[in-house]
This record gives sequence, structure tokens and C-alpha cells, in this order.
Amino acid sequence: MGIKKGKNTEADLAGSVAAGVTKHLSNVATLTFGMGSFTPAQLLAQLALLGTLRQAVVAAQAGVKAKLADEAAQAPTIRATLVAFVAFVRQMFANQPDVLADFGLEPRKAATPLTAEQRAAANAKRKATLAARGIVGKQKRKAVKGDVTGVTVTATTTAQPAAPAVSTPAAPAPAGGTTGGTPPHTA
Repeated sequence: MGIKKGKNTEADLAGSVAAGVTKHLSNVATLTFGMGSFTPAQLLAQLALLGTLRQAVVAAQAGVKAKLADEAAQAPTIRATLVAFVAFVRQMFANQPDVLADFGLEPRKAATPLTAEQRAAANAKRKATLAARGIVGKQKRKAVKGDVTGVTVTATTTAQPAAPAVSTPAAPAPAGGTTGGTPPHTA
């Protein structure tokens, strides 16, 4: 019969071996095997230490499980408080990056405005998606995405901006809906 692996199994085996040493080898002066010579008392002390170490690990694991359960129960409300406070600090000190740094926060990056090509492409995609969806419920609306076809956006270098070519949607836009954007301003 081989020795089964596993830390709990080893500790149990050490206990059984200790019982066998006590019963059958306690009157022997010295046991010589493997790594040296041991008295029965020395061997029993090492076997008992293995069991003690395993019990300490099991107790520590139980303590860790309890602490993890405490964290799981309390952390969500504390995290929500932290997120709300960070938003408060960001709003209060938005124009003071040195103060934000004292809180361990970086200032928010300024939003980069879209180029004329990006705005035209977004408007075309918005119109195509609206046309593809038609009037449907919320779930169907999430599943449908429109493709932009037949739209050519050309960059200009002249002083007057050129109006981008926009394709006409195949289906009419829903009544009362938005058209998806505002026309470009001309000077």
C-alpha cells in the first residue's frame, strides 16, 4: 500500500505512524533509517509537529475565509462611497491638478472635438442605423446595427467647407424621430 498524497492525508498518516511508534517501538533506544538516527521521542516530536503545522494552516485558512466573507459583505457599500467621494473631489477641484494629485487622482483629459469627416461619418451612420431599425421594441433595437453605404467623405483644404455627400435612407425615418444631427454651420 502506497502513501496517499495530500497535506491532510500526510498529517493523518503522521498521527497513525506516531501511534504505531508508541505501541511497537517505544522501548527501542535508536531507530536508524533514511536521513539519520532518531530516538522514538524525537520521531514522535517531529510527527506531532507535522500534525500541528497542518492544524495551524487549516485554522488560518478558516480565518482567511471569514475575512474574505467580511470583505465581500462590506466592500460594495464602501466602494460606492469611494466612487461618490472621488466624483465629488473631481468636481470640487476640477481646475486644480495639484490638489487632485494630493488625492491620488489625475485631472480628466479634455475631450478632443471630432473632425468634420468624423462628424459626417457619425451622422451618416446614425441615419443608416435609424433607417435599418425602423420602429421596433427595445430588445430588437439593441440587436440591429446599420451599415453606412454609398457615403464618401472628402477632406477639403479650401477656405470654405464642402458639404459631405449623404445617402438617402432606403426606409423613411420614424414619425416624430430625430434626424440624427444638425447641419454643418457655414460662415
